[in-house]
Amino acid sequence: MELDFLRTHIHQIVCLTDEEFDHAASFFTKRKYKKHQYIIQAGDVASQEHFVVKGIVKSSYTDHEGKEYILQLAMEEWWFSDPNAFNTGMPATLNVDCIEDTETLSISFENKEKLCASSRKMEYFFRKKYTTGNMALQKRVLALLSNNAGERYKQWRNQYPSLQKRIPKTLIASYLGVTRETLSRLSL
Repeated sequence: MELDFLRTHIHQIVCLTDEEFDHAASFFTKRKYKKHQYIIQAGDVASQEHFVVKGIVKSSYTDHEGKEYILQLAMEEWWFSDPNAFNTGMPATLNVDCIEDTETLSISFENKEKLCASSRKMEYFFRKKYTTGNMALQKRVLALLSNNAGERYKQWRNQYPSLQKRIPKTLIASYLGVTRETLSRLSL
């Protein structure tokens, strides 16, 4: 089931033969997490990149004063990690915890490197996913810098309609950079 989900996801970008997919799938590990469980904690080694098969996770940064900033809410068919920690081996700066019970397919940095070295199609797939992720991040940063709260909320609702029913309003507000009270006014 999980591998079928991954195959469908990969096939949106590249078509793999059964043999090619079996080779790629051999580099992934299935993992299960409970609601509120941390997958990555700041200061730890984050040597895995994760593909969400089921559930939702929250990637956040906590500053020296204890204020949390949500960088990403990832649901099914999304990838997450602490990119800096994953790619450099440095300690994680992000916390990633589960908003729902979550299942992932995970790949280590070493296995991702081996897979990409052995499969041009998978190297292309990961490059496209990386590019798409960077474009989404740029769009999010620009919205935070230039849009008012109402515009950010409308954009978020239009872009991710299924998340609204699955995520507590306090997390949506934090993701949008507004208070819970402001979000309530915007939701009317």
